[in-house]
Amino acid sequence: MHVNAALTPKARLQLARLVVLNGVTVADAARRYQCAYPTAKRWVLRFRQLHELGLPVTVADMQDRSSRPRRQPAKTAQPLVRKIVHVRWKRRLGPVGIANELGVPASTVHAVLKRCGISRLSHLDRATGEPVRRYEHAAPGDLLHQDVKKLGNIPDGGGWRFTGRAQGQRNRTATPATRRGKDGGKNYGHAYVHTVVDDHSRVAYAEIHDDETGPTAAKVLRHAVLWFAARGITVQRVLTDNGSCYRSKLWREQCSDLDLTHKRTRPYRPQTNGKVERFHRTMTAGWAFRRLYLSETARRKALPAWIHEYNHHRLHTAIGQVPPITRLTNLAGQYS
Repeated sequence: MHVNAALTPKARLQLARLVVLNGVTVADAARRYQCAYPTAKRWVLRFRQLHELGLPVTVADMQDRSSRPRRQPAKTAQPLVRKIVHVRWKRRLGPVGIANELGVPASTVHAVLKRCGISRLSHLDRATGEPVRRYEHAAPGDLLHQDVKKLGNIPDGGGWRFTGRAQGQRNRTATPATRRGKDGGKNYGHAYVHTVVDDHSRVAYAEIHDDETGPTAAKVLRHAVLWFAARGITVQRVLTDNGSCYRSKLWREQCSDLDLTHKRTRPYRPQTNGKVERFHRTMTAGWAFRRLYLSETARRKALPAWIHEYNHHRLHTAIGQVPPITRLTNLAGQYS
């Protein structure tokens, strides 16, 4: 109900007082407040019942009451509800699977799952099966999520995902190794994509390096803070996992120099940093493994264009089907 509705709880109280205390007829009060006679009579009766009991009648007493019945004999028993929810969490079965296991109608199972808010598997955490707990900070820069995505370097000629395992292995063998492995074999190295995602807007910043050491992570953080500052965002906090690069002395000094509060996720709980983890899924599907790259250099050159596409043009379902950059207001060129 909006505040200017004809019969807000406050107006209902005024109408009932006119009739009960001032002697105005119900029909006249209904015309004055532009409502139907039965509607006016309903609130007059409510007021009169409480007034005759000697109770003070307030605006809260004139609120709509629930239409829920006092008794629900056919409602699913609570022990059965707990069993349905337990099976859903632990085994991620649908209504039909749960119904077959527990011997109840699938319609009953679906009603319970919907009432508990877990009727869709997307509402459950992939690892634990528990309901997803979502949060979002109020403004850009309140919290940055930082993490590293490790990818194997692509051999010259293309990797096995597009060329097949046999050709991919031949390409790999023909590509010069970056160094020798611990077992004496060839080591082709990895690409470490250091990513930073703003919690509120989902705007992302990324750099590719050949390591995930403390100095590199600290350098990426500084670059990211300056990048966001150039877009009018003042960063206050950064959230990371418990990787060694985020426990280094240089990292702590960098956070202190940038006046940032550093927060860590709970050990073995990557869901806390879920926004950047989900961004990694999007990034690997949309950039890293999207098409055939004939070399690692070609793939790395394609990253900036994809980041621009993600920030400025790709619709983000978690923020209302708009590009992340639209959440940064008054930003020059944000629609380019």
